[in-house]
Amino acid sequence: MTDTVTVLIGTTKGAFLLSGGSDRSGWQVSGPHCDGWPINHILGDPDTGTLWAAGGGDWHGAGVWRSEDGGESWDLSKLSSGLMDAWAANDPDFAAMIGWDATPAPFGGDLHSVWSLHHAHGVLYAGVKPGTLLESRDGGQSWTRNEGFANHPTRDTWTPGAAGLTVHSIVSHPTDPSALWLGISAAGVFASEDGGNSWDRRNRLSNAESCGDHTHPAAPRDGQTGHCVHNMQRASDGTLYQQNHHGVFRSRDAGRSWDDITQGLPSTFGFPIAVNPTNPAMIWTIPLNGDSAGRFPPDAAAAVWRSTDAGESWQAMRAGLPQTACFFTVLRQSMATEQAAQPGVYFGTNTGSVFASFDEGETWQEIARHLPTVLGLEVLHPA
Repeated sequence: MTDTVTVLIGTTKGAFLLSGGSDRSGWQVSGPHCDGWPINHILGDPDTGTLWAAGGGDWHGAGVWRSEDGGESWDLSKLSSGLMDAWAANDPDFAAMIGWDATPAPFGGDLHSVWSLHHAHGVLYAGVKPGTLLESRDGGQSWTRNEGFANHPTRDTWTPGAAGLTVHSIVSHPTDPSALWLGISAAGVFASEDGGNSWDRRNRLSNAESCGDHTHPAAPRDGQTGHCVHNMQRASDGTLYQQNHHGVFRSRDAGRSWDDITQGLPSTFGFPIAVNPTNPAMIWTIPLNGDSAGRFPPDAAAAVWRSTDAGESWQAMRAGLPQTACFFTVLRQSMATEQAAQPGVYFGTNTGSVFASFDEGETWQEIARHLPTVLGLEVLHPA
């Protein structure tokens, strides 16, 4: 690794950029950006350097910010209205104070917040709460709703998870623009093979006969994975991996069936999963102690669990991570890798720290601390 890297961090108080030198040291923080909006996910295009930051909520409405100068300035594509717009519409002084733009939002008040971004084959995708997929073909300046997903025949059966009905994982094929996968909590995995015109629901377990009685609504039942997918990634060989509310699963047939690969992990619950971009059998995840047990590392001792055989076995990687009184949570979009032959692996915590490993998880170091709650993390590795 000889060039610089920027860790793109979405937080509850805006977007932050964490830049390191060619030796992955001397980390410097820039931010907060995006007017302090809650930013669920931030993405960069390595070819152009364009940055996008997605977020919002009850107060701001939903929106996607865009920067073409490395984060020095940002423009907002506001997608829906929030409480601030209702206040400003009825209070000229408040409207003047915040510099309110009275232009109607294109999606009215229908959208709550943008949770995920994905850029592939000239299209920028946005996963939106509640249960919406948007597409932009002009770099995020204008957006259209994916009607095939919006009109899915099972939509009226989708059940929101604790965070609402969120489209948090958008996965594409590297060479086939017609192939897409979505992870949505708590409706499961969906796949399209015609560029998003139609979608199949793909949650079937490969070992359906072992699917016994479960008391938790997110648990596998009726031969399917738990529909509460937390994060999904695609390996270079086409294997799909997901960290679910109730286990870790692997699919080698584009999501048509899923193998339960949780055995060997200390719990079935966790949020993120990451894949080595050049070694599809190497994956990392961060188990937490359970749904209702506090959602922190088991025994309050942090570990990233690594598999080098596609989930057949797991090993705890603890060096450099806190091993006593550790109660942080790592959220679903807060772990990422560099797109490099020897990728750095990064994760952010709800206590505002960012940890990194440059030896495939063997050892870890804290490269930032005291940030706001980290909601999403990606890595921009210049082309």
